[in-house]
Amino acid sequence: MANDQDIEKYFEFAKNLTLEAGQTIKNVDDTDKIIKSKSIGKDLVTNFDHQIEEFLINALSKEFPDHKFIAEEATGLSELPELTDSPTWLIDPIDGTVNFIHNFSQYCISVGLTICKEVVLGIIYNPVSCELYTAKKGQGAFLNEKPIRVSKITELKKSLLAFEVGSLRVQKNRDIAWARFFALFDSCQTIRNVGSATLSMAYVAKGVIDCFQMDGLQPWDVAAGMIIVTEAGGTLIDSKGGPYNLMKPNIIVASTAQLACEVTKLIVDTDLKTQRKRLQRT
Repeated sequence: MANDQDIEKYFEFAKNLTLEAGQTIKNVDDTDKIIKSKSIGKDLVTNFDHQIEEFLINALSKEFPDHKFIAEEATGLSELPELTDSPTWLIDPIDGTVNFIHNFSQYCISVGLTICKEVVLGIIYNPVSCELYTAKKGQGAFLNEKPIRVSKITELKKSLLAFEVGSLRVQKNRDIAWARFFALFDSCQTIRNVGSATLSMAYVAKGVIDCFQMDGLQPWDVAAGMIIVTEAGGTLIDSKGGPYNLMKPNIIVASTAQLACEVTKLIVDTDLKTQRKRLQRT
């Protein structure tokens, strides 16, 4: 296990790289963006996703040659690599690519590091707003070097939720996703769609959103956000309750354990009702 001095060295180097990478996508001209589809027609990637990921991996691997990487574009549609005890960087070069394509300011670069399968640092940078969210294990969470804390909301009826509507597009289990959305919408004050799972987690960490729920994410979507939220005093659990799995993240990210438990119960009950309706139709 790396000591605090090692983690500080990793953090400073990665933070400076992330800030540098952010400058390459700030105020990019639309004519410079090359847009392609990935697995499905509306799952998009740009040349800047690849460019930033390659920049980060090349620089980190040169500085720390024994480190490993799990990154969105390098992994592509292939099977996820195994997460080992080795220091491993989890990188999402642009989370919120569709927002980036449309010059909608809610997108970011996300960099997390695991050692012995535990996230030890996280960096999230929105180059448009110049918001830099950071955390190191046991040292708190920060926005532009100022401490941040989650909200104190414990009741769903008083909460502001983030829910990524992209999950409603997926044909498999679409009925479950819609049922969850309406159940949550009816139970909270209202719902916001940020368009970036990573930024949704950052907003929970700084206390402007009380809860974020999404299934079917990837480790690079959540690694940095997980440690930033927990270091800000928040709670992360699996959508159905219990510990979350970094490599198969179906998550509830909440300001308080009470709120997370209430959302979990609503999801479990709603899913059960939806499954019963399926059986009635057959």
